[in-house]
Amino acid sequence: MKILSLLLASTLLTTAAFAAEKDTRLFEMRTYYAAPGKLDAMHARFRDHTVRLFEKHGMTNIGYWVPMENPDSKMIYVLAFPTRDAREASFKALGADPDWKAAVKASEENGKLVSKSESLFMTATDFSPEIKPSAGSGDRVFELRTYTTTPGNLPHLQARFRDHTVALFKKHGMTNLFYWSLTPDQKDAENTLIYLLAHQSRDAAKASFGTFRNDPDWNAARKASEEKGGGSLTVPDGVKSLFLKATDYSPTR
Repeated sequence: MKILSLLLASTLLTTAAFAAEKDTRLFEMRTYYAAPGKLDAMHARFRDHTVRLFEKHGMTNIGYWVPMENPDSKMIYVLAFPTRDAREASFKALGADPDWKAAVKASEENGKLVSKSESLFMTATDFSPEIKPSAGSGDRVFELRTYTTTPGNLPHLQARFRDHTVALFKKHGMTNLFYWSLTPDQKDAENTLIYLLAHQSRDAAKASFGTFRNDPDWNAARKASEEKGGGSLTVPDGVKSLFLKATDYSPTR
């Protein structure tokens, strides 16, 4: 009986520790489209003012990136917040900050810097590595990947990543950074997985995915998961890849 009690206590402690480590934060992926000719000025405002003011008002800067081919003058960045309410309070405080108002006024003397913006609200998956800024060796290349699943198959896709894919990516030289699900109120939340990898170069990414796709363990995992899901877990053209490079002021580089 004493042994059983000790085992139960140990299990409860382990469960409590796991729960304490679960990342419950809200993440926001924001995409900004710079007005024509304003991309450098937009970066300057982030570099000189915005990143610091975000932190001042309780936002955690995770990373800032631009597409390697960038005809639309985009920037993509990720922030973290304790909760959705905290997010709203932080942006309200930022909007009222005299330093922010002065930075906006000075930077927009010749017109607005941002022509359009988009936001996605996300939570960390239970198989994501710890989501925090990091600096890798050399000039890393980042790959933002978005999967759209067939109806009802997001849990099967997540299970495949949890049990197989994340480890196999690492085996083949890829760095797993962040894995997210959309919050339930977001469009397509029931069929979307978003994640970010790092590679030493685009050629390294191509080589890694080449050996990954030929790995017998991967092919076995894919076959088993598709049998459970009744076919492909993703819709046709349901895997999108975007190669990014970090800005010079990004905490994740």
